[in-house]
Amino acid sequence: MSMLALLLSFAQAAAQAPAPAPTPTPKPVPTGPFVALDVTQGRQALGTLVIALNRQKAPISVDNFLLYVKAGHYDGTVFHRVMPNFMVQGGGYTPELEERPTRPAIKNEARNGLRNSRGTVSMARTSDPNSATSQFFINVRDNHRLDFGIGGAGYAVFGEVVEGMDVADRIAATPTTTRGQHGNAPQTSVVVRRARELKTWTPPPPPKPAADAPPKP
Repeated sequence: MSMLALLLSFAQAAAQAPAPAPTPTPKPVPTGPFVALDVTQGRQALGTLVIALNRQKAPISVDNFLLYVKAGHYDGTVFHRVMPNFMVQGGGYTPELEERPTRPAIKNEARNGLRNSRGTVSMARTSDPNSATSQFFINVRDNHRLDFGIGGAGYAVFGEVVEGMDVADRIAATPTTTRGQHGNAPQTSVVVRRARELKTWTPPPPPKPAADAPPKP
């Protein structure tokens, strides 16, 4: 075989060979600060949501959220608006749906490049982009239509749930009703028993793979 034919053969083989799969880029480990929300419903503990706050991308929102945490504002508040396959919202009302007093509203940081993807935590607001105070919501699905430039001024993402997303899913699945002026309110109050800043947080170990089922006789 001539040198030219040999080179063409190698080239054809290389063209036919499947390209190696790209190595996935590992997701960076959140550095915090971290906040834990202990959640109950009725007399039942639902679990703990751990939120990693992103001060680099949303410094105003993060510092505002931490001020409310340290003041005990969130202790005893409820998730008052629950919409399956969308989001769960809390941070402003007691179980009697009485609104708690808040600090002044903050600037909207939705232009920070963070997307309203599943598991992210964003500031709730009115139609005024700069009206967010204490209320927040957890996206239980990708809600990119809430991002800046897609949903107008957008809703500012300032953190993400890094542990306990199953708790958010259980909240989203709770039966709701209309209570006074509030639609989509849980029939049984879902309460943040306590909100606290964590000094450190260690990622939970990955789930163990399911054991193979024993062969049938």
